[in-house]
Amino acid sequence: MDDIEAIKQLKARYCRLLDTKDWEGYRQVLTDDVVIDTTDYGGNVVTGGDAFLEFLRVALADTVTVHQCHTPEITMTSPSSADGIWAMEDRVRFPDGTDLNGFGHYHETYEKADGTWRIKASKLTRLRMDFAKPASG
Repeated sequence: MDDIEAIKQLKARYCRLLDTKDWEGYRQVLTDDVVIDTTDYGGNVVTGGDAFLEFLRVALADTVTVHQCHTPEITMTSPSSADGIWAMEDRVRFPDGTDLNGFGHYHETYEKADGTWRIKASKLTRLRMDFAKPASG
């Protein structure tokens, strides 16, 4: 498998493991020193794979999520590094029944170590976020 295909599969695992809340598997897609930036829509910068995992466990507790990533633009910057931009859509159902449907882009860097690609940095930029409250009955 070539490196670009391996990065595409990495991102597919990222989405699947996140949505299934397979936290042990999800942690393996991130470098130990990963930097995750969600400041574009009011979040924070989190540094470190373990720290980000703990943030997600709390932030996504009792939610149902569906993440889709499309149309990757991947550029190899060295034999062991790459940059990528992915169009994304996510859906989140919160415990109170509120639904979020979001659209935007992941801007990422990847690092290959010991033959395995991992996410080194990720910044999520949003173009749109639609919220729907549950219908009152």
